[in-house]
Parts: sequence; structure tokens; C-alpha cells
Amino acid sequence: MQDFAFFAANFGYSRAEYDALTRKEKLFIVKAYENKLIADSNILSAAVANAVSNVFRKKNQRPRKLWKIQPKQGNLQERQEQTRIVQQVESQDNTNWIAKIYAANHRKIPKSEKRN
Repeated sequence: MQDFAFFAANFGYSRAEYDALTRKEKLFIVKAYENKLIADSNILSAAVANAVSNVFRKKNQRPRKLWKIQPKQGNLQERQEQTRIVQQVESQDNTNWIAKIYAANHRKIPKSEKRN
């Protein structure tokens, strides 16, 4: 009865839906709920710690962000194919498009970017 109360209160299960679950399914659902609860409390803890550090930061310091945006890695094969296409177009066209971009922005080309 206590298990049914847990499922009804937290997930909105009816008695028929609860009875249709196997013991293993119930255990997986409870474990997933525990993992979600732990993840949520970790996020809340990080947010509070970040807020406290931002409150006590020095006047001229920038506030710390809660989330750091991670760049998407993408598919390695796609990146290699795109690089191959760029190199092929560059060798056929013989136009130095990187130099044009730097020139349009009134900047010097770094030594690592210089092409023949």
C-alpha cells in the first residue's frame, strides 16, 4: 500500500496502472526517480554556491556564470569531409578567402593562417 501511495503521489499512477507494473519496472522507476532527485539537488547546490560567490565578489569582478556552454563536437567524419571540401575548393579556386576576410576587417593575417 505504501508503494502505491508513492507512485500515486509522485507520478499520478492509478491503481490499475500501478498493478500493471512488474516488480522490476517498479524498481527501475524508483531508481530513476532517485537519480533525478540527486541531480536536481546537485544543480540547486551549484546554483546557491554560485549566487553566494556572486554576492560576495569584488566590485570590479564579473559575475560567474552558472552554466558553461560546451561546444558541440559533431561527427568526426562530417568534419573531415567538410575540411576536404574546403581544401579542394581552395586548391581549385586559388583565391585566398582567409586573406580576404582579414582584409575586409582591416586586420593582419596571423602567421599560422598565411597561405601560399
